Amino acid sequence: MTETAATSTPKSQPAPADTESAMSFDEMAQMYDETLKNFTEGSIVKGNVLEVRSNGALIDIGYKSEGFVPAEEFDDFEAVEPQTEVDVLLEGIENEDGNIVISKKKADIKRQWDNVLANYKEGGVVEGVVKGRVRGGMIIDVDGVDAFLPGSQIDIGPAHDPSAFINNSYEFKILKINEDRKNIVVSRRELLEERRRERRRNLLNEIQVGQYRTGSIKNITDFGVFVDLDGMDGLLHITDMSWGRVSHPSEMVSVGQPLEVVILDINKERERVSLGLKQKSANPWDDIDTKYPVGSRLRGKVVNLVTYGAFVELEEGVEGLVHVSEISWTKRIARASDILNVGDMVDVVVLGVNKEDQKIALGIRQTEENPWDGVRDRYPVGSRVSGVVRNFTPYGAFVELQDGIDGMIHVSDMSWTRKVNHPSEVLKKGDTVDAMIIEVDPDNQRISLGMKQAQDDPWSTIGSRYKVGQKVTGKVSKLASFGVFVEIEEGIDGLVHISQISDQHVEKVKDVLNVGQQVEARIVRIDPDERKIGLSIKAALVDDEDFQIDDEMLEGLTAGEDMVDLAGAFDAAFNTGEKSEEWHPGERRRKKDYGNQDDS
Repeated sequence: MTETAATSTPKSQPAPADTESAMSFDEMAQMYDETLKNFTEGSIVKGNVLEVRSNGALIDIGYKSEGFVPAEEFDDFEAVEPQTEVDVLLEGIENEDGNIVISKKKADIKRQWDNVLANYKEGGVVEGVVKGRVRGGMIIDVDGVDAFLPGSQIDIGPAHDPSAFINNSYEFKILKINEDRKNIVVSRRELLEERRRERRRNLLNEIQVGQYRTGSIKNITDFGVFVDLDGMDGLLHITDMSWGRVSHPSEMVSVGQPLEVVILDINKERERVSLGLKQKSANPWDDIDTKYPVGSRLRGKVVNLVTYGAFVELEEGVEGLVHVSEISWTKRIARASDILNVGDMVDVVVLGVNKEDQKIALGIRQTEENPWDGVRDRYPVGSRVSGVVRNFTPYGAFVELQDGIDGMIHVSDMSWTRKVNHPSEVLKKGDTVDAMIIEVDPDNQRISLGMKQAQDDPWSTIGSRYKVGQKVTGKVSKLASFGVFVEIEEGIDGLVHISQISDQHVEKVKDVLNVGQQVEARIVRIDPDERKIGLSIKAALVDDEDFQIDDEMLEGLTAGEDMVDLAGAFDAAFNTGEKSEEWHPGERRRKKDYGNQDDS
């Protein structure tokens, strides 16, 4: 207190009277005692402003001395004038200077606190204004008394921005009143939850299946959204949001958005409500077979890609599947994403409609002419064609005859004279080759080609070039346990049986001859049908006039038995014990192997 009674002006004393009229000392003492009874420390008393100073006001409460109230304790100090009546709290009858101690602010607080105690009880509802934030919560002004609102009690959900509540008025539930500490704890959350429970009970009694209700989006999850129906939350499942494809609910709605929904199901015992959005409109699949008959051509948007195809949206809620096999007539497509992208607009043809399972089969290739139509007329069997080697497989080469039309040359149809193990031994990608059409199968989109068939078979004229008894010079091309093969011209090998290598006994062929070695031999047998020639190195040492065929020269060269061809020599040389399977037009192996292309 900035001013004390020491600065106050003592009250004036009446002028002495004559002895008869003067008040006796005992009477004055009694009157003083009566006055003191009216002043109790801690009580609120009325006073009048005696003097207004720059820093406060001097207050007379009817006691022997005055008290001083600082200017900051007045709500509007500039309006205070002498003789203004104010209520003050008497804190002390006399301080060390002999003056009373009073406070207007504490009187206001005590009156407000008493008013709160008189009007509100624990569990009651009060209205207050959020004054500001403190540690752990917020301060609420309730009729002039500060109450504490814990942070967890601000709202039903987490209050992400508590500062947004400041200076706003709300209703609160009184949780606790501590009279000794003059402390009040309130909750807005409990009040909201109580009122929400009441609205939920009313709502469950009112709503019916099929009703339209408007709510707001409260929360979004992967499986759907929760809609606040002003009393309780209802679940709008992702499958009930649209007749079409919805990858995530956030594609259609956002938190806080108002939304009109349909009541699909009510469980009063569990207080759960199922909602629908797509049910507000007719199911587009009801008349799907009428709208999209088989064979109709449409345009749609690619909305999803999977390994086996692409889903194309024809209208909202209606999608069809284009299988990878229906994308192109000619290209072998492993994944739809190799050709298409989400968002692409494509032309399609309806191939099939399943109304019950809500499935539509679509095709993209059907919007274009099938290049395989009329292929028999363009490529008749026996005709000669020219094409570019596009790809290899272990068993053949694919040759592009025109855009989208390939033919396959099997390794067995690449040469009349040599065994081809892999097409890369004969061809390179990008080579232009001449071939003959061997077989055409438009239904399975296959054309079989032959390179050797487009060339003369050297074995067909072998008898005009070589005679039995003729001497020939060649190079050893292969060693086998039963003899050696000698190449006498490109692609034509003859067999020298081990018994016809030398006059001396030969235990192992490799001890006498090596691959690449030049030798002279005499032809002792020719079999054009079996494509085999028998040679004898020993017979080449005999003069022409002395040469004659004997059984010893033909030993091991009996047709169909020991006189093997080059293919058999490979097997024998590497001890395979099996003869490689030959491949001819129309045989099972060609049909099985065709189409399994790789990039080898």
